[in-house]
Amino acid sequence: MVPPEPLTGSSVTRKGIRGDRPRLRGETPTKPVPSTKKRVLFVCVGNSCRSQMAEAFARAYGADVLEVKSAGISPATIVAPLTKQILAERNLNIDDQFPKALEVIHEPFDVVVNMSGYPLTVPNARELTWVVPDPMGQKEDVYRAVANQIEDLVMRLILEVRTKV
Repeated sequence: MVPPEPLTGSSVTRKGIRGDRPRLRGETPTKPVPSTKKRVLFVCVGNSCRSQMAEAFARAYGADVLEVKSAGISPATIVAPLTKQILAERNLNIDDQFPKALEVIHEPFDVVVNMSGYPLTVPNARELTWVVPDPMGQKEDVYRAVANQIEDLVMRLILEVRTKV
């Protein structure tokens, strides 16, 4: 193949060979595209069991429509080992997760899911209260039952968000 002759003319030197036509792979966006995902915060007492489970389920099943975080009113020092075990049985790995304080509440959220049992007010956020028992200190079967309940509630939330988009 023979390379083309160099082109001359003001339109070629200013705009290149393609002129005003877009790049073949599409234009590179100059501005970031705003996210259409709903920002959700899951809150429980220690951010060691329930809110960690909810965050894991929401990340796994609703990453297309949700940006999620979790926090605790009085954060524990570690994520409960049974929380990790029960989620691992469902192929959800939360080894990188750790309990976080409620300070993230200063970030903007569309939805705040409160499982703590304590009143919580977050400006400009839709607040949901989920009555889910705290499995901390309980046996595996209690953790499994709580995980099942939370998974169901998270799936309902995801479906609701998807139908409104």
